[in-house]
Amino acid sequence: MTDKARLYGGSLYELAAGENLEDAVKQQMDQIRRLFRENPDYVKLLGNPAISLPQRLDMIEEAFGTQAERYLVSFLKLLCERGLMWEYAGCCEEFTARYNAQHDIVEAIVTSAVPLSQEQREALTRKLAAMSGKQVYLVEKVDSAVIAGLRVEMEGKQFDGTAAGRVAGISRRLETLVL
Repeated sequence: MTDKARLYGGSLYELAAGENLEDAVKQQMDQIRRLFRENPDYVKLLGNPAISLPQRLDMIEEAFGTQAERYLVSFLKLLCERGLMWEYAGCCEEFTARYNAQHDIVEAIVTSAVPLSQEQREALTRKLAAMSGKQVYLVEKVDSAVIAGLRVEMEGKQFDGTAAGRVAGISRRLETLVL
């Protein structure tokens, strides 16, 4: 994340929090981020200098003006005016980081060989919440290389309960015994 994304995303969070709109703005930012991911050409269009700035701002107003908070629409226009539309994802990350810190939410990235069942997801969420003392937001990743078990990254720590991780741990212990 760039310094500009931190500055802009953090400023939007402060503004939204000051108006008690951080929940609505966060939800809408996430929706717009998904739309931008699904339609990368639209983001390129908003940054295209061949299209006049007033036309690009009108495109933002037309797409989001009646559906998003005015602060968020103005924020998108500001990014467009300054040629920073490509920073939007980083702004979302900074906004989310501040939101999570303010609301005692921790993000846990869980990697498994297959998608978790609802029961597994709920049990893991409860266990991680008990460990952290915070509300947990799971981000699931599927990686067939994991083979079995889970790898969890949370608050800068990694918990490796994968088969490969366990084998590596056994290997390290054996090496210390042999040496």
